[in-house]
Amino acid sequence: MQKKGSFSRGSDTGDRRFSGLVFDWEQVDAPVCSFSRPSKVILNDETLRDGLQSPSALQPELEQKLDFIRLLPALGVRAADIGYAGASEKALSDVVKIAETIRNEDLPVEANCAGRTHLADINPIIEASQRSGVPIQAALFLGSSPIRQLVEGWDLATMQKTVTKAIGYATKHGLDSMFVTEDTTRARPQDISRLYRTAAEAGASRVCVSDTVGHATPVAVQHVISFLRKDLDKAGFKDIEIDFHGHRDRGLDLINNIAALTSGATRVHACALGVGERVGNAVMDTLVVNLVLMGWMEADLTVLPSYCRLASEMIGFPIVRNYPVVGDDAFATSTGVHAAAVAKAYEKGEAWLADRIYSSVPAGMVGREQRILVGPMSGKWNAVFWLRGHGYKESPELVSAVLDEAKRSLHVLSDEEMKVLVESALKKAGLSKKHEETLV
Repeated sequence: MQKKGSFSRGSDTGDRRFSGLVFDWEQVDAPVCSFSRPSKVILNDETLRDGLQSPSALQPELEQKLDFIRLLPALGVRAADIGYAGASEKALSDVVKIAETIRNEDLPVEANCAGRTHLADINPIIEASQRSGVPIQAALFLGSSPIRQLVEGWDLATMQKTVTKAIGYATKHGLDSMFVTEDTTRARPQDISRLYRTAAEAGASRVCVSDTVGHATPVAVQHVISFLRKDLDKAGFKDIEIDFHGHRDRGLDLINNIAALTSGATRVHACALGVGERVGNAVMDTLVVNLVLMGWMEADLTVLPSYCRLASEMIGFPIVRNYPVVGDDAFATSTGVHAAAVAKAYEKGEAWLADRIYSSVPAGMVGREQRILVGPMSGKWNAVFWLRGHGYKESPELVSAVLDEAKRSLHVLSDEEMKVLVESALKKAGLSKKHEETLV
């Protein structure tokens, strides 16, 4: 199973005392799964729990949380962590009201709540489920890696007793349980085998592999999930399904979620805009886009901009201009070569071509349009396209005047700047817009 050197040799610490505390799943002797289409894809939105654990996140109002939950079904998101019920009385109250909204509005979203393997976190989940009358899955977590065991002073036998007690207690009180090992992707195979088998024996219906610190590569993710799937099957727990929960610390969150789905996970977790602990969780919005484009799921992605805008407003994270798919610049170009290709596609009367000639994500799929702007890198087609799109008849003189000004600028011209420029050029020529033939 294990290659020589499958533990970190301490090169990442510079201290031999800590050698062997990080298990390296990249080096495990196991076949790497192909990226073929999985048999099942379920998405679990963690925005209202792990997303809110970002050190920079605002805490949303209840109505914002409810509006957010209402958007999930159209996006094809069928499950959501609706809050950390054990955090406070307000958190518990919000969880209850979100669950009631799911019930009252018949939203096809399965609710879950995270908590430690501790009665102080399990009891609020039980209370929330009883008060709302909604089944709420308890996602109960416990650290699993050698480095965590060392810091906490845990031994495996004690950890197993903790798991048995927590999962057994939740099950006894009518909760469906998912057992989550924190830092799974740096844990020893024999440790996670014992912990997951213990959880299964205590009544857990799902288990979750967590890349808690964003450590794993796609190969490592495939190895650990493949190992866990085989181990559970061998122990007689073939019906227990596997989740994957990833973070962005190395920027591998999106591909790791896809890798997880190809190696035995049936549900993956993500947050709007990738918010969450430290640099964040896996990014739900780009994940959904990729899964739809890959043909792995269906969703109404015209809702995606609203989903991201609401997340931005309620958590206080601005959407940067070059953010994929929903950023202001996602479907905009001011470059001459790109603009010419898009404009020529439109001239052919082929919106389908125009939406794909310089875009792997069709703007129309997410309710947006291609935009051609004018700036220092622009060519003739930028000016022509802008003029036509704003009701001006292009002439060689007008196009030349626009480009001359744009190339002297240090930035792409806004629509307001363009209008002032065009009107000034027309005025010098003794014309006005009302005298020009409108082409749109």
